[in-house]
This record gives sequence, structure tokens and C-alpha cells, in this order.
Amino acid sequence: MKLFHLSDLHIGKTLHHYNLKEEQEYVLSQVVDKAAELHPDAILIAGDIYDKSMPSAEAVDIFDEFLTKLTEIKPAIPLLIISGNHDSGERLDFASGILKHHQVYLSGKVPEDPESYLRRISLNDDYGTVHFYLLPFIKPAYVKHLWTEEESKSYHNCMKAIIEREQIDFENERNVLLSHQFYVNGEEHPETSESETISVGGLDHIDISAVKEFDYVALGHLHRPQKVGEEKIRYCGTLLKYSVSEADHHKSMTIVELGEKGKPPVITTLPLRTLRDVKKKSGTLDEILAGAEPADADNYISIVLTDEKELYMPKEQLANKYNRILEVRLENRRFQEDFQEIDNQKLLAEPLTVFAEFYETMRGQPLSEREHEIMQDLFDEAKEGGM
Repeated sequence: MKLFHLSDLHIGKTLHHYNLKEEQEYVLSQVVDKAAELHPDAILIAGDIYDKSMPSAEAVDIFDEFLTKLTEIKPAIPLLIISGNHDSGERLDFASGILKHHQVYLSGKVPEDPESYLRRISLNDDYGTVHFYLLPFIKPAYVKHLWTEEESKSYHNCMKAIIEREQIDFENERNVLLSHQFYVNGEEHPETSESETISVGGLDHIDISAVKEFDYVALGHLHRPQKVGEEKIRYCGTLLKYSVSEADHHKSMTIVELGEKGKPPVITTLPLRTLRDVKKKSGTLDEILAGAEPADADNYISIVLTDEKELYMPKEQLANKYNRILEVRLENRRFQEDFQEIDNQKLLAEPLTVFAEFYETMRGQPLSEREHEIMQDLFDEAKEGGM
């Protein structure tokens, strides 16, 4: 059984202040073309369809067009989709009853009562049946009504309990899980990027021991393609670069082939073309201007200047070479010394004090008494969780 594994489309996302509509449409069209060419037995999308829980009309139109083109491929390719932490499960579930008649299976919400279970889709191939379990993004609070306080108190225990209550036949059947969470392999943690949200103190970590019996675990949440402990437990990564920290990523589409029970899946990746790349450049202003290449004129560029001398309108000079500058930062010896001094001061300060100063700088007004209380509670809760 051949599967396309996608996740973290983040439709509607901007890169700094740039709208990525063109880039997203361009890369999604490649997925459609590859689906028509290779005709997988199913396409899995492991969460974060949108970048916001209330997506714009433009973002909804992009996803609608993507689904429409995929469903027009004949014979029909089942689409299995879960919600991520950026999605609204309720909104994603809208019209799921109608869409299933087009073999589009959406799961936006976790089980709501003890009689409810994960959505399971079963597909057949030459080796028998493969069961796909659709597990949307969860927090323990979302499912605390399903079991005891002990099972609900951590993400790992919560995940383990969810899997166990499904009573899955791991010995004889092939089973695939779609999940959008942060998984670790013991003390080994996967690589993360700036654009991902990871809880303070590792509260949201789930060890792969909770899901290792599945024949394949299609993960979403992290933007770099990578395995977690085992090849069969994988983040496919994003189709596009969504932050400067992803400049060195090689974006691709993950293809998984499941054979008979007991044999490891065969995993390959297809490189993707992009309309514009995300790049980092560092050096003196003169060096960067002299080394500017015409091919980079339309790419997204992050620039770090290392000049020790005062510069005259550096961004304006750079804008003559680069049309899409994400940021221009100065990092010289003087900056490093000042930063170190500031950093040392912040290490001695309470987190709430640092946040309050940041808030006032950004908003131009101090925290209200109520806002101060809310943030104090959040920081206290984070401290307790990290102990």
C-alpha cells in the first residue's frame, strides 16, 4: 500500500510580513500532480491544515481548491486528515459527513464521551486490511472525562491510555496512526525550528513507547523531516520553509510503502520545487552587496551585518539587490558585548518581570492588574510542570 504523508500545510501563514499564497498554491499543485502520476492508495495529512484556528477566506479557498483537485483524480484516492494545534477541530469537522462520500475523512475532535473512540478508516490491499487511526491534536484537559486523574495528568499517560482503550490488534493486523504531537525517544529529542510551539519544561513530550506497536506513525507538528527513534515513526516536515531557522531544510514529500505484516515500511522522499527560497546571508555590508546574485533577487533573505563602523542606510542599499528582505540585523563585537550584558541581567530577573517589560515595550502600556494575575498563574503552572 502506497501512502503520501503530508502535514503542517499552514495555509494562510505569512513569512514575516509577506503573504505566501503564491508559494502555497505552487507547492500544493505539485502534490496534486504527483498524486495523479503515482496514484497512492491514500493521502495522509497529519494536522495544521491552517495557520490559524480562524483561517481567512483566502486560506479556506486555497485548501478547498486543493481538496477539490485531489478528489477529481480517478479512481478516487482516500484522504485522511486530522486537526493540529493551529486548527479549530470544530471548524475542520464541518461537512465531514458529506465529504466522506468523496472519501475525504476528517477528524477534528477527540472522543467526547466514554462511548466514543478514534475515527478508524480501513483500506485493503494485496496483503489484507490496513487500519488507520485518526488522532487529532490533544491536551490532557481535552480528554480528562475519559479516565482517571492518574491517566490524565501527563501527555504521555494520556496518549498511552487513548491507544490502549482502542483495543487494537497489533499482532495480526497492520495499523497506522496519524498524530500531531511532540514525540521523543527517551532522552533523544527531535530537531525543532523557531516556527514550532513547544511547551515550557517539556510538558507536552510523549515518548514513542506509547505508539511503537503501530506499523507506521504519520506525525505532524515539527517542520524538519525526521524519524523519532525508529524509521516507522516519522515527521514528514513542511512542504515550504516557514521561518529563517528552516533555511537549511530540504523540503520534500514523504512516500511510504507498506508491505505485508512484520516487514518495515519503505520510505522515500520526493524533492519539491519552490517559487522562492529562504536564505541567510552574513558579512559586512560591502561583502553582501558585492556578492549579491541575480538569482537571489526574488528570494526571501535574512541578513546579518557584521560591520563595526556606522552604516549609511544599509537596508535601503540592500533593497536595491533584494526584493524580499525578511530582516536586517547588526551583530558585531559591540553588539555581542551589549547583548551579553543584557542577557546576564535577564537571567537574574523573574520571568514575569521580563515578560512585563517586553509587553510594555510592544504595546506601549503596562500589564493591567488582571493581566498580571493571569500571567503569574501561567508562569507558576509552568514552574510546577517543569519540576
